[in-house]
Amino acid sequence: QLYLVQSGGGLVQAGGSLRLSCVMSGTFRSIKTMAWYRQAPGKEREVVASITSGSKTDYVDSVKGRFTISRDLAKGTVFLQMTSLKPEDTAVYYCKVTDFVGDYWGRGTQVTVSA
Repeated sequence: QLYLVQSGGGLVQAGGSLRLSCVMSGTFRSIKTMAWYRQAPGKEREVVASITSGSKTDYVDSVKGRFTISRDLAKGTVFLQMTSLKPEDTAVYYCKVTDFVGDYWGRGTQVTVSA
């Protein structure tokens, strides 16, 4: 059975930082991409950051220069370092891993940024 375990969310003041982690459990076959999504209340889920098997990263414009996606394949972990957080970053954050078989989602972790 394959699943992702997330950690690292919480409450932080504007301007603060948080790091999210997502640990893969099980055997994933030929990982293609690892990504972080978020969903704010009343809004659609959006991709925040992604990293390919070739280590190419991409970010939504609203987080460029503030968020960094990274991974440790030996530990089966993907991270999202978030700095200079803003109230509009408040959302439930999900990690997603895509391998040869399909997509796998974490259960989500709440990030709340107070003004």
